[in-house]
Parts: sequence; structure tokens; C-alpha cells
Amino acid sequence: MTILTFGHQNPDTDTITSALVMADLQNAAGKEVEAVRLGEVSAETQYALDQFKVQAPRLIDKVEKQTVILVDHNEFQQSAPGIEDATVLMVVDHHRISNFETAAPLYYRAEPVGCTATILNKMYKENNIEIKPEIAGLMLSAIISDTLLFKSPTCTEEDVKAAEELERIAGISKEEYGLDMLKAGASTADKTAEELLNIDAKSFSMGEKEVRVAQVNTVDIDEVFARQEELENAINAETAQNGYDLFVLVVTDIINSDSRILALGQEQEAVNKAFNVALDKNTALLKGVVSRKKQVVPQLTDVLS
Repeated sequence: MTILTFGHQNPDTDTITSALVMADLQNAAGKEVEAVRLGEVSAETQYALDQFKVQAPRLIDKVEKQTVILVDHNEFQQSAPGIEDATVLMVVDHHRISNFETAAPLYYRAEPVGCTATILNKMYKENNIEIKPEIAGLMLSAIISDTLLFKSPTCTEEDVKAAEELERIAGISKEEYGLDMLKAGASTADKTAEELLNIDAKSFSMGEKEVRVAQVNTVDIDEVFARQEELENAINAETAQNGYDLFVLVVTDIINSDSRILALGQEQEAVNKAFNVALDKNTALLKGVVSRKKQVVPQLTDVLS
């Protein structure tokens, strides 16, 4: 049976492209692997796919005792329904490790870099497999997305080096292309509140609390918060349905590298403690905060665990 490879629910550019890249890498090594996805393709990701003329992976809603390769995630609550009964053959990730266990040994690779694609770039070289221009373009797109064009504190020298290598193979300017790609995904006016909350959202277990952290990248924070009442209604509905103790929406200005948050839930006070702020009408400005992985989740985990 074909091995499936996929990233987390509510997929971002790293998730979609890393699945495609992993499938290419494994197929070149002689395995039969198909890239799939667990959610809709964002405008930013579609821009990258169109640029390099690559089709989006097939959409699935669950896995059924299949053999899988996970990219860009490991936490089961972020993965496909049925993952508990799947055989996890491999994980390549750059996030914390939590709520993850397997019945059999596996290849597990997690590195503290800004993007899964940075690790995959190494794996091509380690296995002496040539990187095709379109695959290089997908990996470069992922690095640009996850590091916000190298401005995020998650960005490492390894990410920058990988991007320079991939830029040459893809034959594009990473700065010019990167800004165009980020802007392509930054429009919010045409999205419903529910869509905004699920563009890039993940659930986390923090101690005994369940926390949902959604992030929206934009060039106009005020455009998003002009719809605060609509967003709060949607957040409250999702919280009631899923039992979240805290829901945090992080709206990030990709030009000025700041974020404004909207936080609701019974553990709302944890936000004040985590970021040393005082929420005003459920919102607060977080200067210099752009990374959920490094600047939001660890701080909330420290307070709630």
C-alpha cells in the first residue's frame, strides 16, 4: 500500500510543500509515497504552487491503519483523525515534541530550525539526490513563509543558508519573490471570521488546559480588528464546540513585525501573565512578536503548566 505523507491540520505553506517535497525525496529513493493534505490550501500556498507549476496534494479527512510519514508536526491532536491506529514510519519536524508515541521504532528527525524544508534540504544532500528547480522553489517558499522572509526569531543561519542554495536552484530572487508571496496571502477582507480563525490554527495541551492558537498574517492589522465582534462570536462558538480553555488569535503585521492578539476563554488571565500585558477589550499589542512557535506557545505553556 502507498505510504501517505502529510503535515498538520489547517495547513500552511511549510506543511503543504513539505509533504510534496517528502514524497519526491522518498520516491527518488525507491519508496512509493503520496503527498496528501488535511485542509484547504491558503492563498499564499496556492501562489507558490502556481509559481512552480505544482499541483496541490489530494485532500483526505482521516487515515485508516495506514503507514504514514509526518512532516511539520508530531502532536496527534494536530494530525489526521485515525493517526493513533496508523503506523508512523517517519517524522521530520521543527516543533516541540508532545502527545506523541508509537508502537514500533521509527525514523524521527526534529531540529531547532525555522522550517521543515531546511531539514529536507539536508536530506536530499545526505542521500545524494538532485533537487529539481520546482522542488527547490517549494522549499524556498516554505522557508520564506515560516521565517516571514527571515525576520522571525525562529530563523537560523541554517535557514538562511538553505534559502540561498535553493534560490540558486530555483532561479528566482528570494527577496522579491518572497515579498510577493507573503502579500498574496495577506488579504483578509474576502474571508469569513471562521476562515480567518482557521487559516493557520493549532491546538495545544498545556498542563491540563486545552489552548487554541490561531495566526493570521496581514499588512493591515486594523482591517482584521474592525471585525472584532464577528471574530469574538466565532471564537466563542469554536470554544463551546471544542472545549478550549483559552483561544488566542495572533494577528501579525508582516511589514512591521508586530502582532496584536485577541484572547478569550476562562484562562484569559494567563495571557496577561505570559506577555506582561493588560488585555483591553480582550486585545493587546505584542511588539516584536511574530512567531507562534517561539514567542507565544512557550510563554503560555510556562504559565498554564
